[in-house]
Amino acid sequence: METTSKRKSGTTDLTVGKPLFQILRFALPLVLGTLFQQLYSFADTVIVGRCLGTDALGAVGTTYSLNFLILGFVQGACVGFGIPVAETFGAKDQGGLRKYLFNGALLCVVLSVVFTIFTTLMAGPLLQLIHTPEELYADAVLYIRIIFLGIPATVLYNYASSVLRAMGDSQHPFYFLLAASVLNIGLDYLLIVSMGMGVDGAAIATVLSQLLSGGLCAFWFFTRTAKQEELTFRGQSSLLSAGHCKRLAYIGFPMGFEYSISAIGAVIMQDATNLLGSTAVAAQTAGEKIRQMFTLPMESVGMAMATYVGQNHGAHRTDRIKQGIKDGCTIQLTYCVAAWVVIFFVKPYAVGLVLGDADPAVTAGAIQYLAIMSLLFCFHGLLMIFRNTLQGLGYSVQAIISGVGELIGRSLGGLLAVKTGLGYVGICLSNPFAWGLAMLYCMFMVRRMLKREE
Repeated sequence: METTSKRKSGTTDLTVGKPLFQILRFALPLVLGTLFQQLYSFADTVIVGRCLGTDALGAVGTTYSLNFLILGFVQGACVGFGIPVAETFGAKDQGGLRKYLFNGALLCVVLSVVFTIFTTLMAGPLLQLIHTPEELYADAVLYIRIIFLGIPATVLYNYASSVLRAMGDSQHPFYFLLAASVLNIGLDYLLIVSMGMGVDGAAIATVLSQLLSGGLCAFWFFTRTAKQEELTFRGQSSLLSAGHCKRLAYIGFPMGFEYSISAIGAVIMQDATNLLGSTAVAAQTAGEKIRQMFTLPMESVGMAMATYVGQNHGAHRTDRIKQGIKDGCTIQLTYCVAAWVVIFFVKPYAVGLVLGDADPAVTAGAIQYLAIMSLLFCFHGLLMIFRNTLQGLGYSVQAIISGVGELIGRSLGGLLAVKTGLGYVGICLSNPFAWGLAMLYCMFMVRRMLKREE
């Protein structure tokens, strides 16, 4: 009979135990973490919207696609660097594990330096390229430059947390993210409400809170996880290895590009939204913030699948991978139904909480956005299962094409919004189009790759 292997450091062997139970147990801290992360993002939105006004809210919202484009690459690459770690951990290969950890950290340093310099310099021109409304431009540049200056903190958190998750520890990244969420909300209130800062206060709060969570993840790894797993970084394990860097880059960078390719579609969609005017921008921003609170838990289940598949792939347990896919789909579809029911009843109150006594047209647009999106959540949930399965199997290059599907879907929505009579409805349909196209491709590729593994 299979048993689970849980260590004091929090690491878990996902190659044993019932797949449904293991996925749920591993995903729960990730789900709670993303919920608390969205809680502070939501609180940030409420404070900005109510204290600084809808123009400030729109300015922050119009930077979302660039955030998605740049920080999405960083996040995707760091998560990808964790896949070889999960494989070597599942295969009980201590030597390979140490080398992947060290060389992954070196790649993260390079990533931080290059992206921070480039994006900080290019923030203004990029916002102009996507037709950011003139009345929102100054605040948008101020906000996004501070976020880009904080890219090293983003890299630190995403790499450190992905390493802990790759070794089966999803609990401690959640605890540290919870601490960061509390700090972010407190700093938002202090900097914006008490000290009278503008959108720069919201950006500073976000960067400092992420620095805290990343620092805590790194501290826990070196003081507990590394000692428990008897990992030392001396001799050959602490030298640059071209072979290990190549493997990390082969998996990590395509995952980053996948995020960025799909984000290009978001940039196109944001451009279309901007062309519809500041009312559409504010409505979509408010609706999107609420939407993310409901869909990020699905992404957390997907992250759990990547680690689960990675460990079982390293252990050559294809049977467990197949069962895990079935159980993961069941989890996602059940959640989608529950999320639709909740949104059906709470969307007017959630939008009202964000916007207060805003223009009725903005409020109506945000409610419409949520109504359309929630009906099609199932595309997003299933995409997270099949895309992360591909990534856990190490086929991140193939997963890039799913990003092309998202690019096409969001571009189609933007085109319908601007060039046809659909207008704002086209914006509401952009993400579901993107999810659906990417999902179909990933389902096909997972089936093909699993046959190859047999």
